[in-house]
Amino acid sequence: MNETPQLLLSHHLKALKLPTFLREYDKVAQQCASEGLDHPRYLLRLSELELIDRERRMVERRIREARFPTVKSLDSFDFMALPILNKALVNELARCEYIMRRENIIALGNSGTGKTHIALGLGLSACQKGLSVGFVTASALVHELLEARDDKRLLRFQKQLAGYKLLIIDELGFVPLSKTGAELLFEVFSQRYERGSILVTSNLPFDEWTEVFGSERLTGALLDRLTHHVNILEMNGESYRLNQSKKRRRQTAATSSGENAPN
Repeated sequence: MNETPQLLLSHHLKALKLPTFLREYDKVAQQCASEGLDHPRYLLRLSELELIDRERRMVERRIREARFPTVKSLDSFDFMALPILNKALVNELARCEYIMRRENIIALGNSGTGKTHIALGLGLSACQKGLSVGFVTASALVHELLEARDDKRLLRFQKQLAGYKLLIIDELGFVPLSKTGAELLFEVFSQRYERGSILVTSNLPFDEWTEVFGSERLTGALLDRLTHHVNILEMNGESYRLNQSKKRRRQTAATSSGENAPN
């Protein structure tokens, strides 16, 4: 009989989806009793723990749903290695107010300068603000669009893409697109125009985007929509990955020469 209240409480808390409440109520009760806290403060402490844990789970779910290839924060980006990049603008964008205004971001620069890292960092910031994010490379997105069209589920896939508050399209320009692929990708941009934010990374300047889309008319119409409300991140510079690789080689060489030095 003594266990009945605990069993019922456990059942009710599970039904109410309060897992942290269920896990912590006994321990917090003992802490509050030892500190001489009253019942309202006990309940306040428990509810705060539940809210904190719920927010953490929400962020984790957003991150999973975004399908990031890896999770990277802006804190781990070496801004000193790329002085051309406007750090103040990046930090402002991390507040995600541009998403509320349905503005876009374009990160332009040669390979290895950290465009994907910045995109992942801004995507993570959006997830932490409770916003839905989708991440995909341009070539993978076109492949999925073509598959969806062939399987007669294109409309459903387009609605899924339109549902993201922020859609990140990485590596636009690495692979030229077929005529059909270019038209399907244009539709994605067009459907999100002034309805949802897009973040694009590209290794090509705007005047070379025609090489990707194969049509000046299509490229012009796409840029007209994409750049109407846009924040541009200039990221041309020395390859960060190449510099890191050289640094590691120098460190390895220095270590090896130290080991081989006579005693």
